[in-house]
Amino acid sequence: MKTNRIAKGLVALSAALALAACGTSLGSIADVGATTSSGTTSSAVATTATDGSYTIHAQADDVDYDASTAKTIALGSGNVEITEPGTYILTGTLSNGQVIVNSSAEGKVRIVLSNASITNSSGAAIDVRAADEVVVVLAEGTSNSLTDGSGYDTSGEDAADAALFSMADLTIGGTGSLIVTGNTADGIASKDGLVILGGTITVKAADDGIRGKDYLVIQDGTLDVTSAQDGLKSTNETDAQYGDIVISGGTVTVNAGDDGAHAEGDLAITGGTVTIAKSSEGLEGHTITIAGGSTSVTSSDDGVNASSGTGSTSGGGGGGGGMADDGSSLLISGGTLTVNASGDGLDSNGSITISGGTTSVAGPTGNGNGSLDSNAGITYTGGTLIAAGSAGMAEAPDSGNYVQANVSAPAGATIEVRSGDTVIATYTTIKAVANVVVASDHIVSGQSYTVTVNGSTTATVTAGQATGGGMGGGPRG
Repeated sequence: MKTNRIAKGLVALSAALALAACGTSLGSIADVGATTSSGTTSSAVATTATDGSYTIHAQADDVDYDASTAKTIALGSGNVEITEPGTYILTGTLSNGQVIVNSSAEGKVRIVLSNASITNSSGAAIDVRAADEVVVVLAEGTSNSLTDGSGYDTSGEDAADAALFSMADLTIGGTGSLIVTGNTADGIASKDGLVILGGTITVKAADDGIRGKDYLVIQDGTLDVTSAQDGLKSTNETDAQYGDIVISGGTVTVNAGDDGAHAEGDLAITGGTVTIAKSSEGLEGHTITIAGGSTSVTSSDDGVNASSGTGSTSGGGGGGGGMADDGSSLLISGGTLTVNASGDGLDSNGSITISGGTTSVAGPTGNGNGSLDSNAGITYTGGTLIAAGSAGMAEAPDSGNYVQANVSAPAGATIEVRSGDTVIATYTTIKAVANVVVASDHIVSGQSYTVTVNGSTTATVTAGQATGGGMGGGPRG
């Protein structure tokens, strides 16, 4: 079984992060007297895997260079080939050609884009065929673009299949801007690791937006990704060490035709602002860790889906531990997570553990899915959770400081949990709601609470006792 290497390290790391207040964008949730937290960038995440199982190739000074010793290449007609390590400043327009990197020597190839525009009608705009490591620097104050052709052959094992393609470890950084258009397949792709340290990067892709085979690490920058398939992706499924996505800072916006972020291994968000504005499934990975930052997910299917990818079941309709545990897990220990899902809101084919942060789930209206869905149970020990959706497959934590109630609330309604005259939590719905789960440090197991909709009492419930429907809800003992 694949170990939860990144998740374990990040849970420990989150305790050391500096936390700041942050709000939500879909509906609203308030936990009276509680502190909402989101993580800040941690440079350690972007240099090594959290358990030391492998080293991430990028260094903070990779984007530093001395222009006086660099070679400047004025783009014009024909291909440009770089055959040895060094720093190369590219400027100007190449309207029908490509930059090829084919370096067999040890050392970084640093490509500085300085108001460079590269278009190739028959392949990748930048094609790294061989190199020890490649760094693409977006020069300060410059605007750059990379565009590949439409319909070129990508069938070979090592064939370029992105506008910016690399066979080697790839790092992108700097403070300039870059527009990448992948007309045949991906926008940016590396068949090793891919690290983004900064820049303003816009990607439009006919297939996946940004893909790193071994890992995709986003430490900083402003990314706007529109893709026909997955937005962010890490694809190594043959080596259990790899296939990871880690976002520790920056601002990331994704509009995806399929998954917003898909990791064959583990997926972790420890800082930054992540908006999955459109997706089929929002976040998917074997172990998904939310330890900081502000994350918003909108999905036509599951919002967050922890899955081994090889298990006997997929998300949706499982509810309440009625299907096999595939060893996957969803861990929420900090930050703000807001989900608007038409399928399951938080879905794990294994377990769900919530120990901190603020989580708001606007789940499905159909009874075939639930706001919360796990195959191995839900453990709640801290933070704030509200999950509002349909009642047919409703699930609650196994035990602890939560209340669950069946309600009838239209979109725009205000749901409150009260202890006498004291409001413990309040939530404004963004769609019709038939069941609500609220977990909070301010709810005491065994005590009685009332749940109101627009000021009228709907239910009186005992904390720690589930009121679910179908296969969902109920402690497992």
